[in-house]
Amino acid sequence: MRPAPGEVLHFSEDPTITRFVPHVAPTARQPEAYVWAVGGDRAPDYWFPRQCPRAMAWTVPGTTAEDRARVLGPGGGERVHAIEYDWLDRLRTTELFAYRLPAAAFRPFGEPVPSAVVATEPVVPLGPPEPVGDLLKLHRDAGIQLRVLDNLWGFWDEVITSTLGFSGIRLRNAKPAREPGPGQPSRTVPSPVLRKPVRRRLTPPPAETPAPLTPPA
Repeated sequence: MRPAPGEVLHFSEDPTITRFVPHVAPTARQPEAYVWAVGGDRAPDYWFPRQCPRAMAWTVPGTTAEDRARVLGPGGGERVHAIEYDWLDRLRTTELFAYRLPAAAFRPFGEPVPSAVVATEPVVPLGPPEPVGDLLKLHRDAGIQLRVLDNLWGFWDEVITSTLGFSGIRLRNAKPAREPGPGQPSRTVPSPVLRKPVRRRLTPPPAETPAPLTPPA
């Protein structure tokens, strides 16, 4: 499910929306009211139930062969999405809809590379919402690895310290990181900074000076 030329997409579990009005989302990092949508490059970020926590990574120019092997592994493709087992049934059963919106009403949002598009005026969809269909099949057809894990934080730790592009959405809904049990190898529990609701990076840091992690508000 991708937008056609001149379109952007808004994904929702509500098939009754006839007009999108700018609003400030509860997790917003800015005070301005927007209508939110995505282009084709970021549409896969939203092939999930709305509240599903997911950690995603993909190759970008500058991704090292070591990091590609470490994070993507032998599964193939250029992108991997990870969710928790507790969300698998909802991924299978949630009915998701895509609204096609006129791209001319939107401008890019996010730096250094936009992660979404926003509009500051109400937007009327170009037509009725379209059922997205089987979300597992959508991932398969797009060649995206989909991993189901008991806990996301170990994977997230690896992703955010790699040279891959990445995005984390609704991570506040993920299980807490678990301390190792007796006799198990120790691991670093993610700091509160890394467990904020959203983390995004689209370009890798320079090899000689890793980019600082800036927490969302």
